Amino acid sequence: MKVVAIDFETANERRDSACAVGLAWIEAGRVVRRESRLIRPPQMRFSPGNIRIHGILPADVRAAPTFPEAMAPFLPDLASGLVLAHNAGFDMGVLAASLTAWGEPVPALTGHCTLQIARRLFPDPAGCGLSKVASRLGIRFEHHDAGEDAYACAEIALAALRETGARDVADLVRGLGLTPIRPSAAPRRDMTRDFARSTSTRALRVAGAAALGPADALRFSMRGRTGNRYVVAYEDGGDGPYLRCSCPAGTHRRRCRHVDALVDGDVTDLISNNADDVERLRLRIGDAVVGPLRAKGAAAA
Repeated sequence: MKVVAIDFETANERRDSACAVGLAWIEAGRVVRRESRLIRPPQMRFSPGNIRIHGILPADVRAAPTFPEAMAPFLPDLASGLVLAHNAGFDMGVLAASLTAWGEPVPALTGHCTLQIARRLFPDPAGCGLSKVASRLGIRFEHHDAGEDAYACAEIALAALRETGARDVADLVRGLGLTPIRPSAAPRRDMTRDFARSTSTRALRVAGAAALGPADALRFSMRGRTGNRYVVAYEDGGDGPYLRCSCPAGTHRRRCRHVDALVDGDVTDLISNNADDVERLRLRIGDAVVGPLRAKGAAAA
């Protein structure tokens, strides 16, 4: 039986917003294969808290495959084997919600949680989070990188095999009396509308373009690299939409990183409390080329 450890990173609070997946295969008592993929979530909305955790930005995944495309090579192994994840309820939920959202069947796979295994075999008052267990076991990895997290999950399972003398992972979970965690299909989401489940954006679509509000209402305060505060304002120029930034590059009519971030939907450095307006901005500009049309400047503001 194949044993595969898996880990997902998500763009926001939704389980169907996977933006990265990592996998690690176990055979003959060792990790024999590792894979990781970036994923373009159906709703390109990245929460600042999620970005702070995994460091993945909208621009990183704009050209990435969709969830079904990214997972297609791996689903046969997952469906026919035993799947491990640290806090498996979360990862099984992401797998099920994402497949269901795209109208894909959810495989009846068998999953087990290395968090539960660690609580049984490697308890500690400090807790059994992935990084804490890995540190106690001497497993070196880069936390919140999906591929690295899957590898650490697999190594925790291997450490449990050595600790118990179990023949394999299936024997280990039987001996510990663990109950399998299985993904279950959720109600299907209509993927024909990118922002169908976003309350503010759903209202925009119902109300029509007028709900986008006047262009001068689209103003954003952005944090510069040195902590300075800059203002990016939307304008309807004669040559198309224009985002004017008050940073040094913007005042010289050069494309700056603050404009690039807003066009990509990246709210990492957004200071003003109007993340919903970033969605309004992206709906307004659509696929238009946003000025200034000069090459992107090396703005370090």
